[in-house]
Amino acid sequence: MIAAHFVPPGALRSRFAAAMSDMYQREVPQYGTLLELVADINEQTLTENPELRQRLAGANELARLSVERHGAIRVGTAAELGMLARLFAVMGMAPVGYYDLAAAGVPVHSTAFRPVDSEALAANPFRLFTSLLRLELIEDRALRERAAAILAERDIFTPRLRELIERFEAVGGLTEDEADAFVAEAIETFRWHDEATVDYATYQALAAEHRLIADVVCFRGPHINHLTPRTLDIDAAQVAMPAYGITPKAIIEGPPRREVPILLRQTSFKALEEPIRFTGDTETDAQGRHTARFGEIEQRGIALTPDGRALYDRLLAAAQTYKGDASVDYQDALTGIFEEFPDDLETLRRRELAYFRYRAVGQSSIAADAPTDDASAIEALLASGHIVADPIVYEDFLPVSAAGIFQSNLGSDDAGQGAAAASQEALEAALGRSVAEPFALYAELEAESKRSALDQLMGNDAQATPSSA
Repeated sequence: MIAAHFVPPGALRSRFAAAMSDMYQREVPQYGTLLELVADINEQTLTENPELRQRLAGANELARLSVERHGAIRVGTAAELGMLARLFAVMGMAPVGYYDLAAAGVPVHSTAFRPVDSEALAANPFRLFTSLLRLELIEDRALRERAAAILAERDIFTPRLRELIERFEAVGGLTEDEADAFVAEAIETFRWHDEATVDYATYQALAAEHRLIADVVCFRGPHINHLTPRTLDIDAAQVAMPAYGITPKAIIEGPPRREVPILLRQTSFKALEEPIRFTGDTETDAQGRHTARFGEIEQRGIALTPDGRALYDRLLAAAQTYKGDASVDYQDALTGIFEEFPDDLETLRRRELAYFRYRAVGQSSIAADAPTDDASAIEALLASGHIVADPIVYEDFLPVSAAGIFQSNLGSDDAGQGAAAASQEALEAALGRSVAEPFALYAELEAESKRSALDQLMGNDAQATPSSA
C-alpha cells in the first residue's frame, strides 16, 4: 500500500507523460501539429458516432483518450535497460511482452513498459516501447568492440535520478517534492542532444552497419524518437495529414480498416533530418546530419485471444507478399484477405477470438432455476441486458508494424539481421525480471470483469453500485 504522503504511481506516471509530451513538442514542433490533427479527428468521429461516444464513456475509456500516448526509446547496454526497468517501476509500469525485431532486419529486441491493471490503465495508459541494441549482430568484430567501448563510457541517468530511484525502492514511494524532482531528472534521460559523442568517421562506420546502431551508440542518451497519440479513425487522420502540413508514410501498418478495429494500426510522418556536431569538429559538418525522430499516430482496437491472433498472423503473412509490389494496391489486397476475419463484436466474442470486459448495467435478481455456472449466468444476463460486453483495448504492439515504422524512417535499404535467433532470456536477464505475458493479462482482465459483474448483480458485493449504460 502507498503511504498517504507518497504520490501514487498513476499520478507520477501522468506527470511524467505530460512533461515528456511538453518536451517533445518543443523539440519537434510538428508533434504539436499532430496533436491538433488527432484531437480534431477524434472530436469529429465522436460527433458522427454518438454510440461510440456512449460506449467509450460507459467503459470508462473516454477520459483517457486525450492523454493517451506511447513513446519509443532505444538503449545500448543491459545495464541501461536494467536501470530503466527500475525507473519505470516507480511509475507503476512493468515490462510486458517480448518483441524480436531482428527477424525483420532491425538489430534490437524489445519490451513495452506499461501499467497492467484496469484502474491504472483507465487513469493513464502511458507506454514506452523500449529496445535493447543487440551488439552481437554487428558483424565487424572491431566495430562491435568499438561500439561497446563507446557505450561503456556514458551514463544516461543523472546522479540525482539514481538517488531518487533508490529512495523509492527503500521506502516504497516519493513525496511531492521528490516526485517533482524525479520527473525533472528522468526527463533528462530522454532529451535530444545535437552533439554526438563520436567523430564523424565512427558515426559513418556504425551507420553503414545499420542506421539504428549509429542512433543508439553515438549520443549521450536514448532520446525519445517519437510520441504517439491515439486516434479513433486513422484512415481519416492519414487523409488529413497533408492539410496540416504533414506528409504521411505511404501505407498504414497493421490490419485493414474494419467495422470492429482489431489490435493496432499505425502511420507516421518522415523522420527529421537534423544537423549534428561531431567530436573534433570546429563547426557543424555540412554532411553531419542524423535521421531518427518522427511523428506517429495509432488507432487501437480490440485485444485478440491466442486463436484470434493466430488467425490475424496467418492473414497478415498472406498479405505481406503484396507489400512493395507496385502492380498491386496493398491496402486493397489486405482488405480482401482479411474478409475471412469476423467483423462484428458478437461473433468475435462467441468464437472467443477477442477479449471483452463485462460490466453490470442494472440490478437483477437471479431466479431459482437460473443457471448456476458462471458462464451460463453471464450469457443469460447478456441476453436480458443486465450485462454488456465492451471490447478490451489492445495495449501492446506488433513486431511487424514496429519494424515497418522503423524501416520507413531509417531507410528501407537497412536489413540483414533476419537470421538472428530471438533471445527473450537475454532481455529478461538485462531487465532483472521476467516480462509479463500479454495474453495472460488480457485473460485476467476479462475474468476479473466477469466476477465483478456477477457479484454486483447477484448481491455478493455489498459495496457494489450499479453502473449506468
